Amino acid sequence: MNLKPQSRAGAGLLNGWLANRASRQLIGVSVFALATAVGARVAIPVPGTPVPFTLQVLCVLLAGALLGPRLGAASQLLYVGLGALGAPLFAFGGGPAYVLGPTGGYLIAFPLAAFAVGSLAGRSGGPARLILGLTAGVAVIHAGGAAWLAVVTGSLEQAVRFGVGPFLLLDVVKIALASLITLKWRRRALELF
Repeated sequence: MNLKPQSRAGAGLLNGWLANRASRQLIGVSVFALATAVGARVAIPVPGTPVPFTLQVLCVLLAGALLGPRLGAASQLLYVGLGALGAPLFAFGGGPAYVLGPTGGYLIAFPLAAFAVGSLAGRSGGPARLILGLTAGVAVIHAGGAAWLAVVTGSLEQAVRFGVGPFLLLDVVKIALASLITLKWRRRALELF
């Protein structure tokens, strides 16, 4: 099977398109929006809470850390926007009613969290700055989620108990994973985006 391009013109066009930084940025934004949608499908219900465990937070953190603040936020705006318009990209569906449901605050916080991670971690900051940025991103997600969950439940105490508490240990693991992945791939991300 011959996998080489049949024409040099076609190969040149593709290479030229990938050489264009704006094209690579568009691909990066799209890939992280898609990754967050895939991360949403890893949804494990947590007993006693309307908030499931997902890998979305890991994807949001990586978007900010690898794409930077603007592109990381753009990837999450794309993800949340498409889901809000009805694409079944969230853990259990999509549409405007989903965004107004108990987990809507987490979703709305995703772009802000990616921006915070990218801003605080910096494109060339060391491990301590990276962990600070990742931790801030998780805090932004929990703040948005708990705030909206408090509106839905009528109780900030319940919102924190059921929407934040059960996830803190898992979020430490996500921060550690995001740190390792970012430290391994940051140099390549800087070249691409």
